[in-house]
Order: sequence, then C-alpha cells, then structure tokens
Amino acid sequence: MRSNGFSGQNPISLPTSNSRAVQQHLFSLLNNNKTPMGMRDLAQIHAQIVLNGYTQKNFVLSKLLFLLISSGNLHHAHQAFQHIHSPSTPTCNHIIRAFSLSPTPHQSLLTYTTRMQPSPNAHPDTHTFSFLLASCSAMGPSLAACREGEQIHARVVSSGFYSNVFVQTNLINMYYCSGRDGEAATKARRVFDEMPQRSVVTWNSLLAGLLRLNHVDAARKVFDDMPERNVVSWTTMVAEFARSGKCKQALVLFREMRRANVEPDQVALVAALSACAELGDVELGRWIHAYSNSNSLLFQQGQQRRLVSLDNALIHMYAKCGLIEEGYRIFREMPRRSTVSWTTMITGFAMHGQGEDALAIFKQMVNTRGVEPDDVTFIGVLCACSHAGLVDEGRRYFEMMIRECRIEPRIEHYGCMVDLLSRAGLLDEAYELVTTMPMEPNNAVLGALLGGCRIHKDVELASRVGGWLYPDDHLVLLANVYAAAKRWDGVMRAWERMAKMGVRKPAGRSYIQVNGVIHDFVAGDETHQEAADIYEIVREVMTQADSLGEYMSDDSIE
Repeated sequence: MRSNGFSGQNPISLPTSNSRAVQQHLFSLLNNNKTPMGMRDLAQIHAQIVLNGYTQKNFVLSKLLFLLISSGNLHHAHQAFQHIHSPSTPTCNHIIRAFSLSPTPHQSLLTYTTRMQPSPNAHPDTHTFSFLLASCSAMGPSLAACREGEQIHARVVSSGFYSNVFVQTNLINMYYCSGRDGEAATKARRVFDEMPQRSVVTWNSLLAGLLRLNHVDAARKVFDDMPERNVVSWTTMVAEFARSGKCKQALVLFREMRRANVEPDQVALVAALSACAELGDVELGRWIHAYSNSNSLLFQQGQQRRLVSLDNALIHMYAKCGLIEEGYRIFREMPRRSTVSWTTMITGFAMHGQGEDALAIFKQMVNTRGVEPDDVTFIGVLCACSHAGLVDEGRRYFEMMIRECRIEPRIEHYGCMVDLLSRAGLLDEAYELVTTMPMEPNNAVLGALLGGCRIHKDVELASRVGGWLYPDDHLVLLANVYAAAKRWDGVMRAWERMAKMGVRKPAGRSYIQVNGVIHDFVAGDETHQEAADIYEIVREVMTQADSLGEYMSDDSIE
C-alpha cells in the first residue's frame, strides 16, 4: 500500500496493485455514506484523480462533483469540472444547476456555451434547458437576461423540447423574471396558452409572474380560474394581499383556504399574522399561534425547522394588538433569534411606551454573539428613547449608530431624533437638526417638530416650520399649535391655506373586534347598522368626561 498524502486521524491509503484497483478504491471512498467526508478529504481525492489520470472517468468525477456541490464549495467543484476534457450530459447538468442556484447564475450560461456545446459527449436535454432558464430568471430583470432567455427559447423549440411541461413552466418564469414590462407578460402568457398540458406548478408560475409585475387583478382572475390549487397558490395570494395593505382580503382568503381543507404552510401563517396585526384581529392571531404550535413537528419534517420569521410575526402581532407580554413570552422562548427578532421586540416595547424595557433588550442584543443591529433596529431604539423621554440616551445611541456600527442615518433616524428633542422641549436643538440634516425634511420630520411646538406652545417656531409643509394633514397640526396658544387668527389662516390648496383632513379610522368580527369606523361615518346606539353611548361618555373636567373640546381642532 502507498499513502495518498491524506491528513487526519485515519489517513486513507491507496492500493498499489494496479490502476483499476486504485480507481475502484477512490470510487468506494466517494460512495462511503457511513463516514461523511470533509472538504480536505474531497480535495485530496480530487488530487489523486488528477495524478492518476482519471479525469476521463465520468462516473468518478460525477460523484466527486455531486459531493463538492453538496458541500457548498462551488468554486472547487468548478475546478474539478474544468479538468474534464469531454464532459457528459449529466456532468454538465450538475454544474449548470449548481450555478443556477448560486449568486453567479450567469456562469450556467457560460458553462453551457464554452463546455457543453463543444463536447461530443454532451447533448442538452430537458434538465439542461430548465436549469438554463432558471439561471436567466435568477439574473433578474435586465435586457441581457431577457435576450439570453429568448435564445434558449429558440434552442428549446429547435431541439424538440418545447412540449415538455417543465421546460415551458420555466419559460414562463423566465419571461416574468427577466422582463421589465407588459411585453414580458405577453410572451409568458403566449407560452402558457400554447401548452397542451398544464400542471398546478405552471398555474402558480403564471400567478406569481403577474404579481411580480403588480398585475393584481389579472392574478386574482387566474387564481379564480385555476382548476386545482395547492398550498403555494393560496399562500401566494394571501401574502400579496397582506403585502399590499389589503389586509381584510388577505384574511378572507386565508379563511377560505382553511375551509378548502388546505393546510397552511409557515409562509401563509406569517402573511396572515401580518394582516392580523394591521387589523387588530387577535382572535385569529391566537388561532394561528395555537395551530403553529400543534403543527411544529410537521413543520420540522417539511421545512427542516420552524421558521424564525413565524415567531417574529407572532411577536409583532401581539405587540400591535396590545398584548406585549404575550409577545415577550414568545421572544424569551425562541431557540433561535435573528436581527429581526430583536428589532421586533425592541419596537414592540417602544410602541407601548416601555422605553426602559426596549433599551434593556437592545443591550442584550449588543452583547449577543453573532447578531448585529441594523438601521431598523436603531429606529426602534430611538423611538423608545423618544417615548420614554430619554434624551441623553437617544443622543448616545444616535452617535453609536454612526461611529460604532457604521450605519448612515436615514431620514427616519433624523425624524426620531427630532421627535425626541421636540417632546423634551429642546425645540432650538430640534430645529437646528432639521436645518442641518443632509436631506430635505419630509412631513414626518416637520410634523414631529410641530408636535413639540404644540406641546410647548411655541407659535413663532411653528409659523416658520409651517411654511415648509407640503399640502397635507400636517397643516391641521399647525392649526392645533395656534389653537393651543389661543391664537385664533393663526387657526383661520391655516384653515384658509388648506381650503385654497384643496387639502382635506383625512378621516380618522379605527378597528374593534367583537365576537370574532372586525368592525372599522371612520370619523363622522353613520353607515354602521348600529350607528345610532354607538353615537348615543359616545354622547354619554362625553357628558360624563365633561362633568369630570376631562373633556377638553375648547383647545382641540377636529
């Protein structure tokens, strides 16, 4: 026996009898499933393959490529592939597929043109074209990706694979992902209409493509026309409605999904929880919580492990519904936490005015290995400081964000600082920050400054800030500043300016859940079926508050 140069506690030796024995021994090492191989062992086996001249033994190299790709070392796998003088179809497909799933999908196309096409042993098949089309999709919307995709489309037709349902489905994905406008949608739809057979995966591709181009109405029609829907179909629509702010429709669809006996996956649950948070539907949120706990084993089997994003969504839902302690309990019990987990908890405490608790969580986060605060984290931290009146802490964390974490402040961070300083009565410092920030202040920033002017009755500064306002409801806040100081001439000027600009104060809207039904109310609206009783109760409450000296109608502008 002779040593192969392997290092480790159990070095591997190669037989010296003949070349065939060495070859078989190397192949047996690659097929040994009982002892997982590390990257060093795979690299040394690769070296022995090259030294012994086995680069033409595709059955050995294919196995090596598979193991290298599975280990996540695509660079080394590509090096191994380059040693093959005439690669076969399966070998080429291995590396093309790996590149299609990598951050460099264009390498799939280069491999196809420079290695597969010239090889006499390689002939593109349905797998090849599916992987190449997936690469074009992964490249994103660009003229280059679209042109490459169209060329592959032509080769698919000339090669006789156009009728294959998997190839056609990937063609649909390619046109939607690489195209930028309606032309891409037209080409994708043409492929769909020409298909003799369609699977549910094909329908889902069409659905996702339309939503990617923001053709929501067309996507809903496709969804309604689908002969068969799976969990992906339902999840795609629920997630889109939740993402676009159509939370009521999202939950209606989610309930239909349950009635159709389709088991929601974790992505659907996250989307539904997002809608529950916006609507305050804590009853459904609790049901999702219980469902996710009872199906945790199912999730582990289907998706390896429970998604961190599911627990993050639960924390957010409970916080938005006023049950911050429920959210904190989930946070404490999480086996794994991402930056979003910490940020969601910090923001939840800040939302409830528990600034000290929010900062305590942030300090734990900073001291936790493997997790780093991001720009959104600092928005939550600065909001917590603002709500708790922690001015010095706010200044310190703002500096920490810039100097230690190397995060460039966005307008949201400046808005938090202006709000913090304005609430604390440091209006001159807040005004200076507004005038020196590196971007134009928006109405959120100006609104924060005006809010401070109202609290501290600084009419002069409010008048200066009011001249910067865009024509929207922050003019109402300016009017309120004048009202707080009993400057009724200023109130009239603000309202006249609003009337001249055609600005109307947006109606206030609120939600309440009664017996599992979400009711929404708009200020001044009398369309609710029980409006008479509701307003009667409101009048009683106002009368009682007035008698206690707590109903302050004189200084408020509605």
